[in-house]
Amino acid sequence: MRSIAVYSVKGGVGKTTIATNLAWCSACLSQRRTLLWDMDPQAGSSFLLRIGSDPRSRAHSIFARTIKPQLLIGHTAYEGLDLLPADQSLRALDSLLVALRRRKRLSKIATSLAPDYDRLIFDCPPVMNEISNQIIRAADLIIVPLSPSPLARRALDEIRDDLARNHKGHAPVLPVFSMVDRRRKLHLETCASEPDWPVIPMASEIEQVAVRRAPLCSFALNSNAARTFIALWAGIERKLTAMG
Repeated sequence: MRSIAVYSVKGGVGKTTIATNLAWCSACLSQRRTLLWDMDPQAGSSFLLRIGSDPRSRAHSIFARTIKPQLLIGHTAYEGLDLLPADQSLRALDSLLVALRRRKRLSKIATSLAPDYDRLIFDCPPVMNEISNQIIRAADLIIVPLSPSPLARRALDEIRDDLARNHKGHAPVLPVFSMVDRRRKLHLETCASEPDWPVIPMASEIEQVAVRRAPLCSFALNSNAARTFIALWAGIERKLTAMG
């Protein structure tokens, strides 16, 4: 199993949309047994894939080891794609992890899921704390979505600084420009400054993901926007396969 973190310290950059669409590509195009783990208390991935959270709010109990993650995992409408949903209990997860003093608790839980899945994708909360620390330790690849703006680039620099200080030997980082409007000069100039970074456009089809509550490729596979997700996933899959 290989693990991918879709992570940003800045909200509103399309993180959940990217995570859910990459998970769909993994399961439906690469035919990988895929688990999308929603780590954000806002439960965006859970909403998009129509998996309700446990009414008893037990997501954080996985980390206290009072419940096995397999008991909370739900099957989505897409073959090969499962989801471990989020709920409001994750708002207290940082405090729990700090109190437990188990720096690799999340990594060990992820390892326990390896017999059942080929790809694990984390939809991360926009935080920099013990939750993000544990996700980074567990990840084989870190996807950082950012809008083409100075503030978003600043957030990327913040992540890189944190990785350099606190995570020696961390997984590779792949920045992805998100919500790019090619009619805007700033967006064009910013993307041109990093021509090797993948680009996800601002498109009406992508906005429909939240309306339809479905991955873009499941209802607009031949759209230009869907092709950008497919190309992004193909590059990620090559990187993961090369890891062995």
